[in-house]
Amino acid sequence: MNCAQALEQLKEQIGDCQLCDLATGRQHIVIGRGAPAARIMLIGEGPGAGEDKQGLPFVGRAGQLLDKILAAAELPTEDTYICNVVKCRPPNNRLPLPEEVLVCKAFLRKQIKIVYPQIIVCLGALATQVLVDKQAKITRVRGQWLKKGAFWIMPTFHPAALLRDENKKRLVWLDMQEVRDKYRQLIKDDQSRRYSDEND
Repeated sequence: MNCAQALEQLKEQIGDCQLCDLATGRQHIVIGRGAPAARIMLIGEGPGAGEDKQGLPFVGRAGQLLDKILAAAELPTEDTYICNVVKCRPPNNRLPLPEEVLVCKAFLRKQIKIVYPQIIVCLGALATQVLVDKQAKITRVRGQWLKKGAFWIMPTFHPAALLRDENKKRLVWLDMQEVRDKYRQLIKDDQSRRYSDEND
């Protein structure tokens, strides 16, 4: 089974999930968009109104800004996968509650296992706390590479935070340049390994 089939199977498994109260107010379960076997996975908090309506993550103003940032950093869409910690929209775009995060964490873990990226970008405090450390403060850890198992993790500000505070744009740009450089280095390392294996 390839990654695309495995993600489709996960979507079927999630089905019409009723495991938490977010199910009562949603229009769509929002699972992910992008390349099923991407090297880079970006993880946000939860769907907003536009995402809930379309059933896709990061399609509103924050998502449009994220797409511009990725393009400016020359990170190819064919090698990125975007999703959220929770798959249903919290009312009034509030932060997901711990019990809602707990339910969806199992789905997120499966997504990570299927896509198996080399780089994970945590967009905002919640994703960083879920993937790195419950006590993590985004203002302290953003811009720092963290290694967890096979994954290189880069915490940065959520694009929505940039819409509220333009001063954060420069910091996110620095973080995404780090991601771009790491991405290029990983590709180079893979090519060197393949060349070495072929010429042994």
